[in-house]
Amino acid sequence: MLRLIKRNYFLLISVFLIFYFVFNLVSGERGLFSYIEKKELLYILKKEELTLTSKIEEMDYKNSLLSTNLDLDYIETLIRERFLFGKKNETIYIIKKDEK
Repeated sequence: MLRLIKRNYFLLISVFLIFYFVFNLVSGERGLFSYIEKKELLYILKKEELTLTSKIEEMDYKNSLLSTNLDLDYIETLIRERFLFGKKNETIYIIKKDEK
């Protein structure tokens, strides 16, 4: 047995090293599976960044309507939506959405 191991020493070391490097290539912190997970996370974060950027732009636009040049139509819309005010001889209907 010892003689067989000595004869195939190079082969055993080579097979062990190949298995070691293949295992670390596929798994581990910098492996293939980790790369795929990080790529998916990057896609999700970029998508979230786009939605947050659009929300920020929308809020900036609404803020500009209220601060620099006062837009009376926008203020009337806000009052109607938030406080349920209407004009004289006007009927307001409240439609509730089904919450599930």
